[in-house]
Amino acid sequence: MKIQLDSEGYQPPRNGLILLQCAVALLFVVFCARFWFLQIHRGEDYARMAQENRLRYERIFASRGEIYDSAGALLAENRTAFGLSLTREDCPDIPAALAQVSVWTGVPLERITARYEQARSKGRIFDPILLHTDIPFAQVAAIEAKLFRWPGLQVVTHSKRHYTHGEAFAHILGYVAEASEKELAADPDLALGDTVGRQGLERVLEPTLRGQKGLQRLEVDVLGRPLSRTLMEAPHSGQSVALSLNARLQLAIMEAMGDYSGCVVVMEPDTGRLLALVTKPSYDNNIFIGGLSQKDWDALRNDPRFPLQNRAIQSIYPPGSVWKLMMAGMLLEHGISPSEKVFCPGSYTLGNHTFRCWRRGGHGQVDMAHSLIWSCDVYYYTMGDRLGIDNIEAFAKACGYGSATGIDLPHENSGLVPSREWKSKRFNEPWLRGETVNASIGQGHTLVTPLQIAVFLSSLINGGDLLKPQLLNNAEREVKGRSPISPAHREQILDYMVRTVELEGATARILRRPDMRIGGKTGTAQVVKIQMKGDRRLKAAEMEFLQRDHAWIGSWGEKNGRRVVVVTMLEHGGGGSSAAGPVTKAVYDILFPRNGAVREAESAS
Repeated sequence: MKIQLDSEGYQPPRNGLILLQCAVALLFVVFCARFWFLQIHRGEDYARMAQENRLRYERIFASRGEIYDSAGALLAENRTAFGLSLTREDCPDIPAALAQVSVWTGVPLERITARYEQARSKGRIFDPILLHTDIPFAQVAAIEAKLFRWPGLQVVTHSKRHYTHGEAFAHILGYVAEASEKELAADPDLALGDTVGRQGLERVLEPTLRGQKGLQRLEVDVLGRPLSRTLMEAPHSGQSVALSLNARLQLAIMEAMGDYSGCVVVMEPDTGRLLALVTKPSYDNNIFIGGLSQKDWDALRNDPRFPLQNRAIQSIYPPGSVWKLMMAGMLLEHGISPSEKVFCPGSYTLGNHTFRCWRRGGHGQVDMAHSLIWSCDVYYYTMGDRLGIDNIEAFAKACGYGSATGIDLPHENSGLVPSREWKSKRFNEPWLRGETVNASIGQGHTLVTPLQIAVFLSSLINGGDLLKPQLLNNAEREVKGRSPISPAHREQILDYMVRTVELEGATARILRRPDMRIGGKTGTAQVVKIQMKGDRRLKAAEMEFLQRDHAWIGSWGEKNGRRVVVVTMLEHGGGGSSAAGPVTKAVYDILFPRNGAVREAESAS
C-alpha cells in the first residue's frame, strides 16, 4: 500500500524545531563566552605572549673592572672568550645537541646535561642557555662551519678574566669563578655562566668590579631569526681599581726568596699603604677561571707546602725575638730603667726547669739596649717573670696583637696573645710561671701574623698610630688604634734598632748601609723543643728541615725623606740574620738603589 504525504499541509514536529533552535543558541553562547574569555579575560596575557613570540629581550654582558698596580701595570684584565649556547625553542633534538656539544668541547656529557637541566628550570624556552664558556679560538671556526646542521646551537662571545702575573698576586687578587646555585638564587642580577669574585680582592671588591648588564630587544621572524635589534639599556663596565702594590717589586722579592716558604711585607709606615705583600709558595689563579678539575683541586689542597695559604695574614707563627721590641716598650712604660742590668750566664732557671739563651756562654751583664742588640733571651726571661703574664697580655693587645689588622682581604687571622683566662678555657689548667718566661721572648702559645708585626713597627715610626694596612692606591689613612708606648720611649726603641744594625757583632748587621738609616730586629722562632747534642745546641744544618726554626727580621729604613717598613718571615729558615737577612737586604736595594737611580726607586713605590 502506497502512502502519500500532503506537502502543503505538512507541519514538522514542534519539539524538534525548538530543540534545534536551542542548540544553535547554545552554540552561539559558547562562542561568545569563549570569545570573551580569550579577548577580554585573557586578552592581555595572550597579547603579551604574541608580543614575546615576535620580540625577545637579551642581556648584554658588562666587562669586569680591571686591576692595576701602583705604576699602572695591568694585573687583572678581560680577554675575549668563546662559548656555546643552546636555545630550546629552536632545537628539534635537544639530547643529540647536548651530545654534540660534549664531542666538540671534550666535556663529559653528564656535566653538559646537568648544566642544561640547571638552567632549563630557570629560563624561558627562547632564552639561550650557556653550555660551555671556554672554547679555544682555533676550534671556533671548525664548530661554526658545522652549526648549520644543529639549529639552536650558536657560538657566543664573552669576556674572560686573566691574571697577568699569576702566582705573584694570586693571594691578593684571588680569582673569579662561575656563580654557584646559591649565589644565583641570592642575586637576581646573576645568570648562569656569570662569574663572581671568590677570593682576595676579587671577592672583597665584587660590588665595585662587577659591571651593570645592558638590555637589548630583538625582533624575530617565525623561525626565530633576528630581524632587528634595539638597545634598551646600555651596559656599564665595572670600575677599575689601582693597587698600592708594585708588580716589579713584588716579582723581585719572589725571586729573592728563592725556594723558601714564607712571606715579605713592605709597608709605608706613615700612610699604611702596602708596597708589596709576597707569600710563597703560591698558585696560578688563572687555573680557576675555566673551572678547576677535582684532580687539580685535590693536588692544590693536599700539597704539603700549602700554596693556598696566604702566609702574611692567615698563617700565625711564634714571633721569636722580634717580640722583644714590644717587651722593651712594656718595660719602659712600667718604669724599668733602661740602664738596669741583668746577668746572662746562658740560661735562666725556674724551679727544676732551665730556659736557655740562644748564646751558649751567655752575654754577661746586659742592659736594655744590649738586650736588643745582642737579642739576649735571659734579660727578657727575668723581666717577663718579674712583671707577669697579665701585664704582657694587656700591653701586647694594646699594641695591636691578638686582633685583626683590618686589611681588605678575607680570612685574616687574629693571632693569639695567651692569658690566664685563655688557658683555663682552652686546657682547663692554671697558668704557669714557665709559660710567662716563654711568652716574654715570643715563644710558647704566643702567635702573630707577619702583617701584625709590620703594623706595630709602623706605629713606632709614625707617631704611635696603629694603621689599617691599605691595598688600594687611593685609600685614605685609617687609624685603628694608638700605641701605648710614649713618644720618648718609641724614639729610644728606634735608636736601639739602629744600633742593632750598625754595631759590630749586632744581630741585624747584614742590613747595614752607609747611605741610609736602617733599624732592625732579628728573630728565631722555635718550631720544636731545642735540640741538643751533648751540651751544645744543634745547628740548623744538623736538623731535619721541618724542625728548623722560623727566621724573622722586622725592620724599617729611611732615605731622602722616604720611609718603609720591611718584615720578612721564612719558614724553617734557621737564623733570622742568615736566612731572612739577605731577602730583606734585597728589598732595600730595590727600593733604594745604591747607584742613586732615584727614578727607578720611585717606580717601585
